[in-house]
Amino acid sequence: MLYLHGIGHFHPENEIDNQFLLDLDIGVDADWILERVGIRSRRTVLSLDYIRETRNADPRAATEASSYTNSQTGARAARMALERARIEPDQVGLVVAGGCSPQWLIPAEACSIAAELGIRAPAFDINSACSSFIAQLTVLDRMGPSLPDFVLVVTPENNTRTVDYRDRRHAPVWGDGSAAAVLSARIPSACAIHGAELTSDPTLWDRITIRPGGSFGQDGHAVRTFAARRMAATLVKVRTGGRLEGEYFIGHQANLRVLEWVCRRMNVDTSRHLYNVDAFGNCGAAGAASVISQNWERFKPRDSVAICVVGSGVTWGGLYLRFGEDRDDVGQRRAASTRLSTAEAPVAAPALS
Repeated sequence: MLYLHGIGHFHPENEIDNQFLLDLDIGVDADWILERVGIRSRRTVLSLDYIRETRNADPRAATEASSYTNSQTGARAARMALERARIEPDQVGLVVAGGCSPQWLIPAEACSIAAELGIRAPAFDINSACSSFIAQLTVLDRMGPSLPDFVLVVTPENNTRTVDYRDRRHAPVWGDGSAAAVLSARIPSACAIHGAELTSDPTLWDRITIRPGGSFGQDGHAVRTFAARRMAATLVKVRTGGRLEGEYFIGHQANLRVLEWVCRRMNVDTSRHLYNVDAFGNCGAAGAASVISQNWERFKPRDSVAICVVGSGVTWGGLYLRFGEDRDDVGQRRAASTRLSTAEAPVAAPALS
């Protein structure tokens, strides 16, 4: 079992609202966007002037037009997660990152994020496109007690760099955002992670793609139908012990209309459906995690959260969060225990075994 000690998110300041897309004259209007995907705004690391002038027709120029690197946005989300977990960067014994569009083929993006944070610890990537957050937690859960005390997981997603803003099918969908989480398999917290699991159908690998230096592409209708059905099926699966009192649902943040269909199909009350895709667009693997982060203060003891995502591969998965004791009480006890242990004996730096 894994425990979630803190979670964070970051969205860049530049905003692409629906009026901006209308002004690009690519054949969309606000009603068409809202009816199709339910998105009214999204954020981007790209210069808005750059998008207006070039439509990002050549994604290879997008890096120079960006206000942040993936390392910078990932580090911003990570600092929020570390603060909420009440730990310092030097307490992190492992950094894992991943997402849809890393900026470098090598090194692992986890290494550049760790350097941005001043962390000296093992670092590697686990990438599974929009399912990366679930893939990361699934692998870490299997590693279990062999993990160091605290693991930092980061999903830096700045995928607007891959969007062709001449293409009305994809331009309204994507937004940029990053998320991060502090986990432990050894040290309990008020939030336990249950049933992290990932499944793939590799025969469909070519339905959602980004070629090196190229633009995002997908078979939109087929993917939407597949995603809706897989999220519904995954919700049944993660509820292995039955629906708990105070359950919230967070789905893959790609299309609000698809999420609404899942909620109707699975009898999820609108008051228990948490999302941010309407305001931030599809932030890839950071989407669902950023919704958890934005609602972190909302969750109370006895609450539960069912999370279901779908990504390229085609890969899908989910997990179940269960909130126990008050987070402040747990944090204070853990801090006191850490101070006592430190006073009694030197503590060796955690290592990955």
